[in-house]
Amino acid sequence: MTAILTSRPVREASALARTTPGVLTALALLLVVVALLAGLFTSLSVLARGRAIDDLATRSGPLTAAAQEIYRSLSDADATATGAFLTGGLEPVATRQRYEADVAQAGNALAIAIAARDPADVTAQDSPLGTLARQLPVYTGLVETARADNRQGLPLGAAYQREASNLMRTQLLPAAQTLYRGEADQLAADQDSATAVPWAEILLALIVIALLVVAQGFLRRRTNRVFNAGLLVASAAAVVSLVWVLVATVSATNNTSDSRTNGSGQVDVLAQARIATLNARADETLTLVARGAGSAYQDDYVKVTGQLTGLLDRAGALATDPEVDRDVQAAKADAQTWAGAHAGIRAADDQGDYVTAVQRATDAGPAGAAGVFDRLDRDLQGAIDRTRDTFGAEVNDASRSLAGAMAAVTVLAVVVAAGSALGIWRRLRDYR
Repeated sequence: MTAILTSRPVREASALARTTPGVLTALALLLVVVALLAGLFTSLSVLARGRAIDDLATRSGPLTAAAQEIYRSLSDADATATGAFLTGGLEPVATRQRYEADVAQAGNALAIAIAARDPADVTAQDSPLGTLARQLPVYTGLVETARADNRQGLPLGAAYQREASNLMRTQLLPAAQTLYRGEADQLAADQDSATAVPWAEILLALIVIALLVVAQGFLRRRTNRVFNAGLLVASAAAVVSLVWVLVATVSATNNTSDSRTNGSGQVDVLAQARIATLNARADETLTLVARGAGSAYQDDYVKVTGQLTGLLDRAGALATDPEVDRDVQAAKADAQTWAGAHAGIRAADDQGDYVTAVQRATDAGPAGAAGVFDRLDRDLQGAIDRTRDTFGAEVNDASRSLAGAMAAVTVLAVVVAAGSALGIWRRLRDYR
């Protein structure tokens, strides 16, 4: 008896499903569910893409720039401190102010990077942020001791200055490099997320459109009606939604790709070139600070300047902005001039004329080593500033491209669902 009672509803449902009203009801439910699910998934995908672009503007982009600034400021502080040490006695006010500005900028950028991380990221034993936070005060303390000894003419000052530079090169700069690479990798990951092809969204939209076509074909065969207003509205809304997503995504993808090609990709090479410049300047001055025991610094100078030449060539090949290209070409010319000035320093030092070597190393004139180094650094800073501006502009354009897409997709999904239900419901009334 129970089997009979339980099988009767099943048989009745099966019989209803084979009738036109049953098929229409099932088709209406299917269209409504698929339309709403497709709209929900597409909206979430657009939201995720938008968040990746927002992260480029508010997190990974600024944090990458902050990491670059930490490395640059620390490198420049070391180069400036060693250059100031060579002057002996009381260093020039401008040099002292530059060193203090570098330390302050490194501290500010470090604070930004720490604020954006979880406390565990900072306190971990191998954390680059932890290393930087702990060792930066130690470095500045060594520099101040070297400065005080140097002002009194004590030879021990050179040892403190070398110790400070050794700390910078073995702990601070490697930690800053690790931090930068991590942020740069996150920046690239956000760019990859923002430029991924929306295959799933396209497939879902095509499925909805295909179901609408099938539904209209079925109604035409069963009712002999050529058009169904509700399904036509639903079909139009589905097509508009697909086109809207495609146009917004393609535009955002192009802008994000341009942010890499014209912005962050060039910034990375230019930043490496600037860091190589700063390292070379520190090597140049430390060779003299070591007073005859600086062959290792000179060897490193040769290595780093070779890298600088290659980086400048890459930067020139990547440059897409004429002004950036002009900055890079100026940097190349200044690098050649600096090489000539450095050769004069080494010639004097190798001949035992230490005073002349120091004068040439600290010469801030147009052809002096210090002056050419400053000019080269400004060339690279100008190129970096322009490419960063381009990066920001492209990311903002990408964000604007997606503006309203999520709301539009959601509304259109509701229109598709409502149009499908209304169009089929009107046909169902004919069977009452």
